[in-house]
Amino acid sequence: MSLILRTDARLADELSDALLGAGALSVSVEDADAGTAAEAPLYGEPGMPVAPAWPQSLINALCEKAVDPAQLVAAASARLGLARSLEYCIEPVADEDWVRRSQLQFEPIRISAKLWVVPSWAETPDPGAINLVLDPGLAFGTGSHPTTRLCLQWLERTVRGGERVLDYGSGSGILAIAALRLGASSALGVDVDPVALPAAQANARRNRVDAQFINTETTPEFRADLVVANILANPLILLAPLLAGCLRRERRIALSGILQTQADEVIAAYAPWFALRVGDCEGGWVLLEGPRT
Repeated sequence: MSLILRTDARLADELSDALLGAGALSVSVEDADAGTAAEAPLYGEPGMPVAPAWPQSLINALCEKAVDPAQLVAAASARLGLARSLEYCIEPVADEDWVRRSQLQFEPIRISAKLWVVPSWAETPDPGAINLVLDPGLAFGTGSHPTTRLCLQWLERTVRGGERVLDYGSGSGILAIAALRLGASSALGVDVDPVALPAAQANARRNRVDAQFINTETTPEFRADLVVANILANPLILLAPLLAGCLRRERRIALSGILQTQADEVIAAYAPWFALRVGDCEGGWVLLEGPRT
């Protein structure tokens, strides 16, 4: 069963922790005003202010059927020092194969005439194509997002064979793996998320390629022929000197995770080292690409 509680920004985090401490299996938080004029999106990029919580939140606590909901909420309320138990409602949760449901959201994706992304549990639609077999786990990069597709298509156009490729912000490892499958001689992926690194290594083994992955705390000692970075505009701007130092002169870079409205700002930030232009776009997102000058 699921317990639904409504609270304000002041208590959202503390209540979530208190419910888990009292015996809830999991807790999720969403905007209580979602879908209304009062909806308040919480997202941002490094260097930009982000609101700490929604003004009003719905807390969804998943519990075992045998749990007494009144006792659980009372225990959580007591942990918060509240004089009386918070109000709640109960929603039944139907038995379901959640793994199967999650897998159905990720189907084989055709990137081009010869390049597919195929989940590890699915059949290969075109055995004659280059099939990137992927299980993203909790890491970003399934081929379903326009920015990932733009980068994959750029790699297909650009890799000629024998290149050293740096994938900065590697996530699931999809771009580093694709580079090797397309003929690159070596590929290094770098990511800030510790969860992404083992997922990427596992995907490399699935595709029988020797991609290497490191975290951002390790300076990449890697001089690349091609650099691809699919992140967000603000961190890409900050990374310009580092990426310039990783790429050989007259070799090429591709940047994505950039909205069309942000393209000029990113191009200007890279101008001391690169001659960038808009190489492709999809759904309001752009891929910037160009040589190291």
